[in-house]
Amino acid sequence: MTRPLVERALAGADEQAVSREEGVVAGRRVRVSLWAVAVVVAASVVAVGWLPLDAAGRLAARVGPILLFLVAITMVAEMCAAAGLFDAAASWALRLARGSRLRLWGLVVLLASACTVVLSLDTTAVLVTPVVLTIARRTGSRPLPFALTVLALSNTASLLLPVSNLTNLLAAHRLAGLQPGVPYAATMWLPALVVVAVTVAYLFGVHHRDLRGTFDALPLVAERDRVLLPLAALVTVALGVCFAVGLPVAAVAVGGAIVLLAVTLVRRRDLVAPVGELVPWRTVLVLASLFVAVEAWQVHGLGDLLARFAGTGTGTGDLLQVAGAGAVAANVVNNLPAYLALEPAAAGDPARLAALLVGVNAGPLITPWASVATVLWWVQCSRHWMGFREVGWWPLVRQGLVLAPLAVAAGALAVAAVA
Repeated sequence: MTRPLVERALAGADEQAVSREEGVVAGRRVRVSLWAVAVVVAASVVAVGWLPLDAAGRLAARVGPILLFLVAITMVAEMCAAAGLFDAAASWALRLARGSRLRLWGLVVLLASACTVVLSLDTTAVLVTPVVLTIARRTGSRPLPFALTVLALSNTASLLLPVSNLTNLLAAHRLAGLQPGVPYAATMWLPALVVVAVTVAYLFGVHHRDLRGTFDALPLVAERDRVLLPLAALVTVALGVCFAVGLPVAAVAVGGAIVLLAVTLVRRRDLVAPVGELVPWRTVLVLASLFVAVEAWQVHGLGDLLARFAGTGTGTGDLLQVAGAGAVAANVVNNLPAYLALEPAAAGDPARLAALLVGVNAGPLITPWASVATVLWWVQCSRHWMGFREVGWWPLVRQGLVLAPLAVAAGALAVAAVA
C-alpha cells in the first residue's frame, strides 16, 4: 500500500478535474494543486484581518475535533481495506446473492448504506465504488446502475449518525445545545430512514430492467490475514455502536485507528504506508481552508444574506424551504460551505437545523462538485471502469434532477412529522 486510497483519489481529482493550474516558470511546467491554493488563500484571509483572530480561534476550537476525526476515520478505513474487509464483503455479497442480480443489487445497497453510516460518505465513494465495479464486471452486469447506486447512497444515507457526514459533525453540538439529553440519532432517525427508502425505491424504479436475470460468478478469492480481517470487522462494528450511543466521535475514532494500526504493524508491516502518506493531510488542509473562508464570509454578512432565502418559520412549508435552500446551495457551491453559510439561519430551532441537514446531505446529487464524495466517486469510476469517460456526467445529472427533490422533500416532511 504505497499511498492510502483516499489520498490517491484526492490527488487524482487534483490532477483530473477539481482544481489544477499550470504555468511556465524558467521554461518548466509548474503544477499548482488545490490544497496549496487553498492554504495560501486561507492564510491570506487571516493575515490581512478579514477573519479576526478571535473568530479564527473559535473556529479552530470547533472544527479541530472534526478534522481529527477525519484523520482517524480515514486511517481506520485504510486499515480495513488493507485487511481485506471490503473484498470480504464483496465475496459475501456474491455468495448470498445465489446468482440473482436483483438480490446482488440489494446487498450492494446494504453495503453502501452501512459503510456510509459508520465510516462516512467519502469512505463509501472511495472504497466501495471499486468493489462494486469489480462485482459488476465479474457477474456480467451493467456497471452504471451499480455505480449510480453507490453514488446516490453515499450522499443520501449520510444522515443517521454524526460521523456519517462532516456536516452532521458540525451540526451535532448545535442540536445537543438545543435539545439537551436528546441524542443526535433520536432526531435524525426518521428523516434518515425515509430518505434512504425514497432513494432505493427511485433507483429500483429506474434501473430494474438492468437488474433482471441471473449470473454465474465465483466469490472473490484473496489472501487475508486470519487475525487482521476479523479484527477489522470487530473494530468497525464497535465504532458503529460507540457512535450510535453518542460517545465522543474523535476519541472513539482515534482509539479504533490506534488498535488497527498497532496490530497491522505487528502482523503485516508491509500493508502500512509511511505516516506522511497514511494521514490524509491534503484533505485536512483543503477542508480547514474552506472553513476559514466561509467563516470570514459569515463575519462579513453572508449569513444574513442567505437567511432571506431560508426563511424563519418552523411550519412544514418553512422546513421545506430551508431544506430546499440547503440543497440548492450545495449544488451551486458544495455541501460543506452551504451548511456553514446557512447554519445561522437554522441554528435557533432543532427542526430547522435537521431540515437543513436533509438539504445539504440528500440534496447534493445534481452537480459534479456538490459534495466531495461525488468528486471522489468520479475519480474511482474513471480508474476502475474502462469506458467510463464516454458515459460522462449526464447520467449523474439526470438521476439527481429527479432524486434530489424527491429525497429532500421526503426528508423535510419526515422532520416535520418528528417535530
